[in-house]
Amino acid sequence: MPPKPKFTKEEIIASAVELVSKEGIEHLTTRNLGEWMGSSARPIFTVFNSMDEVVSEVRAAAMERFNNYIREIVNFTPAFKEAGIRMVRFAIREPKLFQLIFMTETNPNENPGSFFGNLGDYEPLCIEVIQRDYDLTQEQSTVLFQHMWTYTYGISALCATHMCMFPENEIASRIGTEFLAITSLIKSGNMYITTPAPVPGTNRDNLKTNEILAGLK
Repeated sequence: MPPKPKFTKEEIIASAVELVSKEGIEHLTTRNLGEWMGSSARPIFTVFNSMDEVVSEVRAAAMERFNNYIREIVNFTPAFKEAGIRMVRFAIREPKLFQLIFMTETNPNENPGSFFGNLGDYEPLCIEVIQRDYDLTQEQSTVLFQHMWTYTYGISALCATHMCMFPENEIASRIGTEFLAITSLIKSGNMYITTPAPVPGTNRDNLKTNEILAGLK
């Protein structure tokens, strides 16, 4: 009869997530995890076949923690703006988990061609609230989400790596401004028009947004 596991799978993963949250994924080794749980590495392998399995489960658990944080946006107005703010806030509060989820190289076969479609509940939930609140089609909502996610990811990555820390009111302002710009382009039908070359002799600083859009038609 095989020995009874000292720790359950759930206990090991919970401990591993906390270790990564504090120290980073590079510190997730059998020895470090055993010491973190006050044990040797042996009990880990009564439940898992390899550390690769542990890392995979930790990544999934970290993504679920992120998703749980995001699911509450449905109770806010505007919900999609809250989603962006919460993504950045997660990067600030859980930088090591953010790096694990969104900044760690994965098997290229898991993500062929596009990162979108691999964001757990975050992507469909955001597209749903965009359609609900802004009278956009699913295609328009998907385009808006992808552009805004890319922009918000940039801010989040800066914060997660401590390259730059923005005050929360500035984060909200930046996300709001970008949202209005992208939404205006989508609704005007100019989302995919090539950016025009500067006109010689024009004072570009004095051009109004509606004049630029009119020139794109």
